[in-house]
Amino acid sequence: MTPDARAALPASFQRRGLLFILSSPSGAGKSTLTKCLLAADPQLTLSISATTRPRRHSEIEGVHYYFVSRDDFEAKRGRGEFLEWAEVHGNFYATPRAPVEQALSEGRDVIFDIDWQGTLQVIEKLAEDVVSVFVLPPSMKELKSRLERRAEDSAETIAKRLKNAATEIAQWHHYDYVLVNDDLDRVFSELKDILAAERLKRKRQTSIEALIDSLLTEGKTLTGA
Repeated sequence: MTPDARAALPASFQRRGLLFILSSPSGAGKSTLTKCLLAADPQLTLSISATTRPRRHSEIEGVHYYFVSRDDFEAKRGRGEFLEWAEVHGNFYATPRAPVEQALSEGRDVIFDIDWQGTLQVIEKLAEDVVSVFVLPPSMKELKSRLERRAEDSAETIAKRLKNAATEIAQWHHYDYVLVNDDLDRVFSELKDILAAERLKRKRQTSIEALIDSLLTEGKTLTGA
């Protein structure tokens, strides 16, 4: 559905957006699934992170990242302007809070491709808006095979990713949904089903009370009550 079509819907169908978080061990499929969802669902917006990492020539400000200095990052963090943040390989990464909250208020959904630590930080700040999904590999052997087939990492790095996977998988209980990615098409379909159901939840229907009041008033008029 296009933004114009959504805006034309009756007030009873207006809703607050949601934060759709996907997490998984490296190689289990969350980045691929995120790309598939973004391509298939125009109501989804990808969360853009801020980083202190230098911008590469191919990267565009505000499209790939918001590039900030370390001093600016630390100042923003101190003012509570990030939903979550982490230090990776000596650089800081974070999710700016303002654009996410604006999207929510406008009824737009934001998808996150973040780890369990970032997920817990977002839940701490905006728990009522979060829908979280953890994607599991069918086996550690298959996870190892997928990492090897990517041909992006050394054997040492793959071993480190597998070790980290054990820690990450142990956090599954923090998530609303847990899916096993043994069939990409099936998992993609399940994710779309989750999104559809979560969008219809009563707590997100911001104008439903006005419709109910109208129905009850109309009912009294029709029945003479």
